[in-house]
Amino acid sequence: MLEDQTTAASSPTTWPAVYPQGYAVVDVETTGLAREDRIISAAVYRLDARGEVEDHWYTLVNPERDPGPVWIHGLTSEALEGAPLFQDIADEFSARLDGRVLVAHNAVFDWQMIAREYARAGRVPPVSQRLCTIVLSKELGLPLPNHKLESLAAHFGVVQQRAHHALDDARVLAEAFRPSLRAAAARSVRLPLHECRPLTEWTDRAVPRQSSGYGSYRPTSWRPARKRPACPYPNPGRYEDGKSLKQGMRIAFSGDTSIERDLLEDRAVEAGLHVATSISRLTSLLVTNDPDSGTSKVVKARQFGTPVVDEAAFGQLLRDVEPASEG
Repeated sequence: MLEDQTTAASSPTTWPAVYPQGYAVVDVETTGLAREDRIISAAVYRLDARGEVEDHWYTLVNPERDPGPVWIHGLTSEALEGAPLFQDIADEFSARLDGRVLVAHNAVFDWQMIAREYARAGRVPPVSQRLCTIVLSKELGLPLPNHKLESLAAHFGVVQQRAHHALDDARVLAEAFRPSLRAAAARSVRLPLHECRPLTEWTDRAVPRQSSGYGSYRPTSWRPARKRPACPYPNPGRYEDGKSLKQGMRIAFSGDTSIERDLLEDRAVEAGLHVATSISRLTSLLVTNDPDSGTSKVVKARQFGTPVVDEAAFGQLLRDVEPASEG
C-alpha cells in the first residue's frame, strides 16, 4: 500500500489533542436503499487513535426477507437462512462500536441503516459521532475523479479484492482512512464529525418476505415509498437571506446531515414547509452541509439561483417559521 502523498510526514510527531481516541470503520450490506430495507452483513475494523488496526469482525445477518440485489452483494436467501438475526448480534456489534467514532464511506447511509436496526430491536447504539470519508477526502482536497470507495482506495494504493463484501470494503476503507487521518493531523485539519442521534421511535411497515433471490427481486413490488400529505399552503417564493422561512416554502436537502434525514424532513413538514425531492425554479431553499459538492441538486441550485444554507442555519430558521398568508 502506498503511503499518503498529500503530506511529507507519514506519521505526524504531534497529534491534535482534540482528535478522537478510537474509530470503528464500518461497512454494511443491505437488501436495498429504502427506509424499510435491512442489513444482511456487517463488518467492523477497530482502529486506535492514530488509525492503526486493532482487530476486525464480520457477520452475516438474517433479514427475514428477500436479500434484494444478489447480483451486487452475492448473498442469497440460502446463504442467509442460518445467519443470526440482528438482535442476536446487537451485543457484539455494540462492543465493537462502544466509545468510538463510526467511520464509513457515505456514513449517513450506514448510520441510518444501523440506527433503524437498533430501533427495531429496542436497543440504543453506543456511538455518538460519525465521520464520512467522502467528506474527509473533500476537506483534504484529494485529487479524486469521483467519490467512489474504489477511487479513494486507488489514490492510496489499496487493492480491493471483493467489492460489495462488507469485510473487504471495511478493510479497504480502514487502510485508506489511516493515511487520510495522518494527513489531516499533519495539517491540523478539523475532522468532519457529525452527531449520531439514535431513533427513539420506530414503526416497521409490513414488508412481505420473498422466497427467492435472483429472479423475484422487484423493488416496486414490496418496497413502499414514504409518502407525506401534500403541503396545504401555497408556495410564497424563495427564501431571502436575513428573513424568516414562511409556510409553504419548498425545501430540498442534499448530502450528509447530522440529524437523520427523515427526522429533519419531518420537522420541516411539521413547520408547514413543503419538502421537495428535487430542485426546480420553484424551490425556495436548498439545505446542504457541503455547498461546494458537485451533486445534481447543488449544481441545479447554482443554475437556478436557489438560496443555500447549511443544516445548522436551517435549524435556527425552523424555530421561527412565519404562518402562510391568509386568502
